[in-house]
Amino acid sequence: MTAVKGSGDGRRVTSNAFKDKSKPTDIRSSNIQAGKAVADAIRTSLGPRGMDKMIQSANGEVTITNDGATILKQMNVVHPAAKMLVELSKAQDIEAGDGTTSVCVVAGALLEAAEKMLQKGIHPTAISDAFQRAASKSIEILRGMSVPVNLTDKESLIKSASTSLNSKVVSQQSSLLAPIAVEAVLKVVDPQKPTSVDLKDIKVIEKIGGTVEDTELVDGLVFTQKSAGVNGPKKVEKAKIGLIQFCISPPKTDMDHNVIVSDYAAMDRVLKEERAYILNIVKQIKKSGCNVLLIQKSILRDAVSDLALHFLDKIKVMVIKDIEREDVEFVSKTLGCRPIASLDHFLPEHLANAELCEEVLTGTGKFVKITGIQNMGRTMTVLVRGSNKLVLEEAGRSLHDALCVIRCLVKEKALIAGGGAPETEIALKLTQYAQTVTGVDAYCFRAFANALEVVPATLAENAGLNPISTVTELRNRHAEGETTAGINVRKGCITNILEENVVQPLLVTTSIINFATETVRSILKIDDIVNTVQ
Repeated sequence: MTAVKGSGDGRRVTSNAFKDKSKPTDIRSSNIQAGKAVADAIRTSLGPRGMDKMIQSANGEVTITNDGATILKQMNVVHPAAKMLVELSKAQDIEAGDGTTSVCVVAGALLEAAEKMLQKGIHPTAISDAFQRAASKSIEILRGMSVPVNLTDKESLIKSASTSLNSKVVSQQSSLLAPIAVEAVLKVVDPQKPTSVDLKDIKVIEKIGGTVEDTELVDGLVFTQKSAGVNGPKKVEKAKIGLIQFCISPPKTDMDHNVIVSDYAAMDRVLKEERAYILNIVKQIKKSGCNVLLIQKSILRDAVSDLALHFLDKIKVMVIKDIEREDVEFVSKTLGCRPIASLDHFLPEHLANAELCEEVLTGTGKFVKITGIQNMGRTMTVLVRGSNKLVLEEAGRSLHDALCVIRCLVKEKALIAGGGAPETEIALKLTQYAQTVTGVDAYCFRAFANALEVVPATLAENAGLNPISTVTELRNRHAEGETTAGINVRKGCITNILEENVVQPLLVTTSIINFATETVRSILKIDDIVNTVQ
């Protein structure tokens, strides 16, 4: 006897199973499309002939840049998978500082390769594992073609910094900015920890006025504000510098308390007390022999009152007020002194010494410069100049990229050729290696190799060359054993790129491949997007 079926039971079961099978595929393809869209958006700004993007924020502020990380950071991205590519370029920016556009372009190409293999019916996990092995193999190939570099060889360091700057808006000034970046990083390398550089020790100060050519490296300190005194000294030689964190102004009551003064005698007494309080502080300052005073910014009351300024002018002390709280650490490290938190500690041994502290006049404003500091910490200041805000900001960002490139070389002392040469070499060697592998891996390795050719193809496309014929010729030259043949954008042909001084740190390219592969693997493994309750 057969069991009685509930009406529509069988039908419901099959339709559910059918729905579930197509959903992961749809989600995966939607994720891949979103990733590719982000990669295509910044693809045109890759390389020395890449275009710039103009970014307009909601409040009407305009930024002009071709730095991948900056573009993506400001882009309004909604799709969760596309956000992963934004995070990817941020990770590359933190790790290597350069190659933020390339890493997204490579990830986009790998996603496209994965999509084709998914359509052939290869399982996403198989593709993901094969990509991981292909990435490890690529890193091996890269290490094989890298050239070791010595930090004393400044010429190689300057070459790699100018390669990074050549793709930026300020490429004309690369001959000036590259040596500045090299000099600054080499100054702050700690001999105890020769492989790490903290870029916080290099302060990049942007000041409108002049042109980018007026950018200079200051072996000392620069404050963007002018000195606070009216009749005080504007130039102090043999300066004794005190960095204080207390205020030279009468104490205030708490926020919600008031002092009510009813008669003139009391008022007089208050003013006298005020005067005596400030005079006491000023006398202590004079006693210690301090003649340059740096005062931290205060929120609740004036860091220095008018009366205090008047007294400080009289005893010939140069005052620089409103030093931001986050800058205090940098200032005290540079001067080699501790910030003084209370008047009792204001003693001669807590002061720093410098040869010269002067107020310098520039186009539109003034700034204070301290040079010749004794026992100076391992810090540097770069003063970037520019004729308008857009150029100035972009020069600051480009300089940061150049500093990061030198930092990469300090971390891992090896260089490789640029101009699409390493990617083409990996593609060639991986394709040869794919012939020795069997099964699904061979397919995936070949797809991975082809995907990497997107970098030379995009370089050629952005330079106005024919991408197909250029990449084909590049492949031929590499097959003939010219491992450093790359696209020479200036001449519009293929040459030995090392002779053209186009070099980049090994760390930049290895982290591009590692990060792009990791992101693509995680996108491939997602088969559903779940929205939370909150």
